[in-house]
Amino acid sequence: MVLTRGNARQLRSKITRMSSELSRRTAVRDAAEAAVPAALADLGRLVRIPSVAFPGFDRAEVARSADAVAELLEQLGIFERVEVKTAIVPETGAEGMPAVLATRAARNGRPTILLYAHHDVQPVGDESLWETPPFEPTVRGGRLYGRGAADDKAGIMAHIGALRALVDACGGDVDLGVNLFIEGEEEAGSASFAQFLRDNADALRADVIVVADSGNWDATTPALTVSLRGNARFTMTVRTLEHASHSGMFGGAVPDAMLATVKLLATMWDDDGAVCVAGLTEREAATPDYSEETLRDEAGLPEGVSPIGRGSILSRIWNKPSITVTGIDAPSVKNASNTLSPEVSVVISMRVAPGQPAREAYAALEAHLRAHAPFGAELTFRDVDCGDAFLVDTTGAAVTSARDALREGYGVEPVDIGVGGSIPFIADLVREFPGAQILVTGVEDPHARAHSPNESLHLDTFRRALVSEALLLEELDRG
Repeated sequence: MVLTRGNARQLRSKITRMSSELSRRTAVRDAAEAAVPAALADLGRLVRIPSVAFPGFDRAEVARSADAVAELLEQLGIFERVEVKTAIVPETGAEGMPAVLATRAARNGRPTILLYAHHDVQPVGDESLWETPPFEPTVRGGRLYGRGAADDKAGIMAHIGALRALVDACGGDVDLGVNLFIEGEEEAGSASFAQFLRDNADALRADVIVVADSGNWDATTPALTVSLRGNARFTMTVRTLEHASHSGMFGGAVPDAMLATVKLLATMWDDDGAVCVAGLTEREAATPDYSEETLRDEAGLPEGVSPIGRGSILSRIWNKPSITVTGIDAPSVKNASNTLSPEVSVVISMRVAPGQPAREAYAALEAHLRAHAPFGAELTFRDVDCGDAFLVDTTGAAVTSARDALREGYGVEPVDIGVGGSIPFIADLVREFPGAQILVTGVEDPHARAHSPNESLHLDTFRRALVSEALLLEELDRG
C-alpha cells in the first residue's frame, strides 16, 4: 500500500484510538484489582446473614439479605431504579422470596447485559461438621469459609465489584445497559422465578445474560459452562401394611415397607452403579482428560472405595443420568423397635442428560419404579419438581468476548466444561429472552464444597473472576 496523506491520517487516528482503548482497558483492570478487598469485606457482611429460603426457616433473614444487596447496588450510583420485589407462585398463590432488581438503560447504541446471581443459601445441615461457625466468615489457607461464601454470594460480589471497577476507571463515560437480577429462592427451587420473569420482562430484557452460579476447571483455570444436566426431584412413599406389626410375630411372612423400599431402590442401578432405567437417554460428546486421582481428590473419595458407572469419568458426570436418594423418613436408630414398618418415604433426585426433557425422564423413572414395586407394594409420588438441561450456543460474539476476558483475567486459556449439576431456571431465561446470548460462569473451584459443611471460596479465584468480569463489561461498553 502506498502511504498517502489521507491514509496516513487514518492510520494515525486508528493508532490513537487503539492506544486510548488499551489505556482504558488497563485502567479497568487496575481498578478491578483494587476493588477486590472491598468486595470481600462486603461478601463477609452478606455471609453473616442466614438467608435460607427453605420452608421452616426465617423469611425475615431472606428479606434482610435482599435489603443488604439492594443497598450495595444503590451505592454504585449508576442505576435508574433499584427495587426489592417478589412474585406470586402460580401453583400455590403464595408469595415468593424477595429478589433484587436493578436497571440502567443502554445509551448510544450500546448493548444491555443482565447479571444474575442469588442471595439465598443452603441450610447448614449438621453444624457439628463445620470447623468454624457457618455464618461467621473465616479466612484460612487462602480461602473464605462460610455458608454462601461461594454459592452464591460471591457471585453477587463479583458482579458488584466488576461494576465498581468499570465506574471507577471510566467515571461517567459508561454507555452499557446493565440490569441486575439477584434472586432469593434459587436453592429452594426458584418457585416464583418464571412468574418474576413474566412480571418484569421489560426491565430484565438484555442482549447478553451472565449467570454467575457455576464453577471453574480448577482454582487457576477459568471455565465457561456450556452444558448442564437437567433434574427431576420427587418424594416417593412405599406402603405395604395398614399398620405396624410385631416383627417377631409376623416377620418372615409379612413384607415390611423397608424391605420393599430397599429392594425397589436397588433396581435403579446395575452392579457397576450405572443407572439402568429404560427410557433415560445419554448424550454423546467428547470430554477432557480427567483422572481417577483427580476425582478422588476433588470429591473426597477414599482409597478402597471405587468410582461407579462406565465410560470416561466426566462423561458419567456431564452426559449421563444419575440417581441419588437424598433423604429418607423411617424409624431412626435411636427409636428402632422390633416392628414391621407400614410405610417408608424417600426423596429421589435424578440428574437428566442434556438433550432429554426432564418431564420425559421423570415419567420413565416413575414407570420403572411402578413396574418393579415388590410384593405388590403401594407407591405414591408427590412434590415432583422438574427442570430441563441446558446446552450453550457457543457461536455468539459474547462467548468470544467472555473467553477473551477470562484469558486476560486469569492469564491462562479458559476451558469449556459441562456441569453435572442443574440450573433449571435457565430454561425460563431461554424461553422469555430467546434472542439473548447466555453465559454461565462462576467463582467456585472444585474444592468449594457448595451445599456441604465447610463451604469456602478460593480468594485468588475470586480475584481473577472479578477482574475477568470487569474486562468483559469494558469490552461490551465499547460496543
